Amino acid sequence: MSEQAPQERWEKVVEIIEVSVLAIVAIATAFSGYQGTQWGGEQARLYGLASSTRFEAEAAATLGGQELVADASFFTAWLQAHEAGDRELQAMLEKRFTPAYAAAFREWLALDPFMDPGAPPGPGYMPGFANPSMTKAATLNARASAYFAEGTEARETANKYVRQTVLFASVLFLVAIAQRFRLRGVRIGANALAFALLMYTVYGVGSLPRI
Repeated sequence: MSEQAPQERWEKVVEIIEVSVLAIVAIATAFSGYQGTQWGGEQARLYGLASSTRFEAEAAATLGGQELVADASFFTAWLQAHEAGDRELQAMLEKRFTPAYAAAFREWLALDPFMDPGAPPGPGYMPGFANPSMTKAATLNARASAYFAEGTEARETANKYVRQTVLFASVLFLVAIAQRFRLRGVRIGANALAFALLMYTVYGVGSLPRI
C-alpha cells in the first residue's frame, strides 16, 4: 500500500494537469475557430466593397471619357467657328463645355493662344486641368485597391487562425497519446511536449488581430 499511494497521487496529479490542458485547448480551439470565421466574413465583405467600388470607378471613367471626347469635339467645332468668324456659334459651343473644361478654356483664351505660339494647343493641355469624373475614377480605383489589399490581409489572418486550430488539435493528440502510457518518464515527456506546444499556440493566437 505504501508503494501504491505515491503512484496513485502522481497519477491523479498528472490527470488533473491533462484535464486542465484539455479544457484550455477546448476553449482556445473554439475561440480560434470563431475568429477564423469572423475574419473569413471580413474578407468577403472587403472583397465585396472592392468589387462594387471598382464598378463605380469604371462607370466614372466611362463618363469621364465621354465628357473628354465631347469637350474635344465641341472645341474642334469652336475652332472652326472661330476661323469662320461665327461668334454666335462660338458662344453656343462654349456653353456646351463641361464646367471644368469651360474654366480651362477661359484660362487658355486669356493666354492669347492665336498670337502666342508658346501657348498650349488647347484647354485640355492647360496645367491643372483635370476631368472631375476621371479624377473620381482614379480615387475610386485607389480605394478599391485598398479594400482588396485589406481583404487579402483578412484572408491571411483567417488562415493563420486555421493553422492555430490545427496546432491545438496536435496538442489534443499528444495528450491522448500520453494517457496511453503508464511509464512516468514517457508520460511526463509527452505531456511536457503537449504543454510546450500549447503555450506556443496560445501565444500565436494572442498575437493575432481580433474582431
